[in-house]
Amino acid sequence: MTELRDWLNGQHPGLRTYKSFRDKALELCATDAEHRALYRLLANLAGHYITAFDEEPLPTDVAKHAYDVFRDLVEEGDRSIGAPVEQQLAALNKIAAAELF
Repeated sequence: MTELRDWLNGQHPGLRTYKSFRDKALELCATDAEHRALYRLLANLAGHYITAFDEEPLPTDVAKHAYDVFRDLVEEGDRSIGAPVEQQLAALNKIAAAELF
């Protein structure tokens, strides 16, 4: 997860980043069964953004805000790995309820 988080932090907040993130998260979902729910939720969140804004103009401030929120959620997911079960569940619930825009 740390590699994925670090990769995201170095990306531009464009649609291609969300598409690449979704693909990477789904790969991790298939290989890291212990944290499958986390990767699936993050991939779904990225997918929702892709569906909403594919081929649509997006104001820069909306894109920046969505990217900041997404990065914060990825950070929280990364911090939850190895944490007590209650903290992991809280992070999953927060990501599941999140809205990027």
